[in-house]
Amino acid sequence: MGSPRVRFCKSFDGARLAYSVSGSGAPVLLLPSWLTHLDYQWRSVAWRPWLQVLSDNHRLIRYDPRGCGLSDRDLADLSFEAWVRDVDAILDAVGVRRVAMIGICQGGAVALDYAAKRPERVDRLVLYGTYARGRDRRGNLPLEPEKARLMLEMLEVGWADEDAAFMRSFATQFQPDGTLDHLRSWCELQRQAVTARNAVELTRIMFDIDVSTSAREIRCPVLVAHATKDAVVPFDEGRLLAHSIPDAEFLALESRNHFMLEKEPAWARMIDALAAFLPDRSAPGGNLDALSLRERQVLRGIAEGLDNAEIGASLEISEKTVRNHVSRVLSKLGVPSRAKAIVKAIRAGVGSEPSDP
Repeated sequence: MGSPRVRFCKSFDGARLAYSVSGSGAPVLLLPSWLTHLDYQWRSVAWRPWLQVLSDNHRLIRYDPRGCGLSDRDLADLSFEAWVRDVDAILDAVGVRRVAMIGICQGGAVALDYAAKRPERVDRLVLYGTYARGRDRRGNLPLEPEKARLMLEMLEVGWADEDAAFMRSFATQFQPDGTLDHLRSWCELQRQAVTARNAVELTRIMFDIDVSTSAREIRCPVLVAHATKDAVVPFDEGRLLAHSIPDAEFLALESRNHFMLEKEPAWARMIDALAAFLPDRSAPGGNLDALSLRERQVLRGIAEGLDNAEIGASLEISEKTVRNHVSRVLSKLGVPSRAKAIVKAIRAGVGSEPSDP
């Protein structure tokens, strides 16, 4: 799938924000971290699994926050409060009154504060790899403030220099088990997303975040998910966050990666949790047009007589993920079995289609 079209809207102070919408169904807003770029995200091997899963089953709304990506970068107000106020501008531009939100890293803090201030616009929250307290607010954790100061100094001298040891080290924190392609993808995203000056300024803002009070005021359903060995945001911060939010569900994911890899069992668990927690799009039974790209690929494998393991191997996804896709395919086609799905696929010529690019 190519990168969806980018549009612009103006926020409360006239700042131009870039946003994009893909997929169809119940709306889901992906709150951005500052390390985002709408166009490049679809080419990023790290971000693509998230975008594919979410836009396969929902109307996915994304945007670049002020200061980075395709949004205005040279702005006087790069505050956390401005990030929160920008959410209204995005929802109004898309025409959505109420939405489910997903917050990753500091995007989770923005989602929390927004949900506390504007509960009428937030249906539910998914908070992944995030926190209520920035590094400068974690005085109970040894060396956290010292680590924050050191990172700011390194950002000033090493940002956007692919050959700098800091850049490679910074990128590796996100996916320590990733391939060389993952490392390169993170380094390229760093260069695309933000200037060195804004990287330092936005990081200072992130380190000073504290939305602990907002977390205690949340009343919508909340799922908090966190990798057990996350090197970017400590696991204990995720657990503390879940404890602070009334009735929040907590999902511990066995992984070293802040952004999990597609082949990890933890990623399959995350997909299952998202499918169970987020509102799915409604599709008329028997309509092949209602299938997402991935679901059509799975259906093609079924029509070719492949079992789940063989389909997973051909698409480089886990067998459990294939099972989830098969269940959705059967539901959307309105058929009770794989055999009935094969008949529909053959009649529609799906089994003989060329592979999607």
